[in-house]
Amino acid sequence: MTGLLQLLPIAALGFVYWRRARTLSRRGTPVAGWRQGMFGLSLALLAIADQMPFEDDYFWVHMLQHVLLGDLAALAFVLGLTGPLLRPVLALPLLSHLRVLAHPLVALPLWTVNLYLWHIPRLYEGAIQHDALHALEHLCFFGTGVLMWAAVVEVLPGPEWFGTAAKFGYVIAVRLIETVLGNVFIWSGTPIYAHYHDLEDQGWAGTIMMVEGSLVTIGALAWLFLKLAAEGELRQNLLEQGLDPRAVHRAVRYGRGEELEGTG
Repeated sequence: MTGLLQLLPIAALGFVYWRRARTLSRRGTPVAGWRQGMFGLSLALLAIADQMPFEDDYFWVHMLQHVLLGDLAALAFVLGLTGPLLRPVLALPLLSHLRVLAHPLVALPLWTVNLYLWHIPRLYEGAIQHDALHALEHLCFFGTGVLMWAAVVEVLPGPEWFGTAAKFGYVIAVRLIETVLGNVFIWSGTPIYAHYHDLEDQGWAGTIMMVEGSLVTIGALAWLFLKLAAEGELRQNLLEQGLDPRAVHRAVRYGRGEELEGTG
């Protein structure tokens, strides 16, 4: 029963999303079906991670749980959002000021500190032994993962300098940071955590971190490459129409370039 009760916040989040999406649909601005599907996938991944068995017995299971929470579920969550969906939340005075946390120069350090902090042996093993600390650990992994990906997906407009080319470097930096930790688990000759004393188990945990991160990075970089190519073509077409270069740059940067076509 306790495990099922832990799913209530996930269900509540899905209900709030559904209510807001339905409201927007009635107003004639529906949320795209693929975004709703991504949000549903995020909730499913959160539920799977929350109910994952044997996490206390095998380090690789615990690691799989964390990459589901902090990477895959977080990415799907961000892809499911839009500005109109978030408008009521951002209207709240306190939460509106928290938008700065999604700035790339804030989100990346927060994500990095969180990743390494929770893998300190005392904290990691403390989370295994204490349910409240374990819940906080999971919340931190998911929350900082959402912020990290929010900077890339840019549901809300980011800084002008952080265009598609800059995001290439950002994504690579994320994976290099994660790769260092993954290699520690793979190549360490001694168990890092007393609770998980099997070196083979520890190696598998590091491998899961590395493989999952590599696959997500390849997908993200492929998407950014296609986006960069499309932006370059659109920018050239707009400039050939005689439009102001700065206006073209800003419009393409923030995904409004198509609105300028035919206005030159």
